[in-house]
Amino acid sequence: MAGAKFGLLVLAMAAAAGLPVGAQAPLPTPTTASGERALSPSEARQWLVRMHQAATSGNYQGTLVVTAGGSMSTSRVGHFTVADQTFERLESLDGRHQRIYRINEKVHTAFPMQQLVVVERRETLAGWSTTPQNVEPAALENYDMRQDGAARIAGRDAVVFTLSPRDALRYMQRLWADLASGLMLRADVVAPGPVTLESVAFSDVEIGIKPQPESILSGFRLSDGWRALKMQQQRTRLEDQGWHLARPIPGFRMAGVVLRGRGSTSDAAHEGGGQAPEPMLHAVFTDGLTQVSLFIETFDPKRHRMEGEGRFGATASRTQRRNEYWITIVGDVPPATLKQFAEAIQRSR
Repeated sequence: MAGAKFGLLVLAMAAAAGLPVGAQAPLPTPTTASGERALSPSEARQWLVRMHQAATSGNYQGTLVVTAGGSMSTSRVGHFTVADQTFERLESLDGRHQRIYRINEKVHTAFPMQQLVVVERRETLAGWSTTPQNVEPAALENYDMRQDGAARIAGRDAVVFTLSPRDALRYMQRLWADLASGLMLRADVVAPGPVTLESVAFSDVEIGIKPQPESILSGFRLSDGWRALKMQQQRTRLEDQGWHLARPIPGFRMAGVVLRGRGSTSDAAHEGGGQAPEPMLHAVFTDGLTQVSLFIETFDPKRHRMEGEGRFGATASRTQRRNEYWITIVGDVPPATLKQFAEAIQRSR
């Protein structure tokens, strides 16, 4: 969907390990009330700025439902701001139980069944957020925006927008913005047809609520018996790591690059024992509405067994070996777009 997609890294790791991804099952494309009209550039920008501000500086919580690939999953999300501090929470309600807590760049991902917490200090890069309601006004460089009437989402009045791509490198997206606050209540990724590939929507939401930072702070306390896996992450550049894009991909800009290094495990009482995987290079590219993630790591025949393409809902993935390296590319874009990234990424001499 527009903005961040919290399942992106999970799918990338599954693809890199050769795990199967679900078959595509198109969703029905919804209809909206009449009232379609083109927006002037200034109107479109005003709405996207409003949506961006609502997602990053507002206080809200609710239940998100993701429908893709013939399956449905739900999560509870919360976003609060206190002064210059941002607090986010995401908890899966089905499937693998996990909870993600974020305070600014500090992130804890808890797995209760394993009594494990993954500790990260993330760089503030575009698209790396716990909640996926963010969209950048820069999207207007690659999409034409129109208003498609009004609708009701999660009991709230919403304005419906369609962002149509100007080329075949990206999908059309439909956005439902809360009339009162501008917060994105629903986002659909739509392929030519039209066919809705994926839908992310609030089934219930509270907007403008009192901040609840304590509900996030509690997730940063390591309980007895729990282990913490501390991940290291360092901002870098592709060129500094011996890589470069031989040619730019139209409409996409570099959001940032980090090197995920070794980590260590500990419990609530002492340090020691265990290490994280080998370092991995992670680059994020954005067109303002959607992102493409590129992962580069050392080839491991025990884990990297299957080259090829996969697709789940709107998310396409591509894995391939490049000499002693393994490359994984993931994004809510057509497979042909990922192919361009795969051909453009080159090892520097």
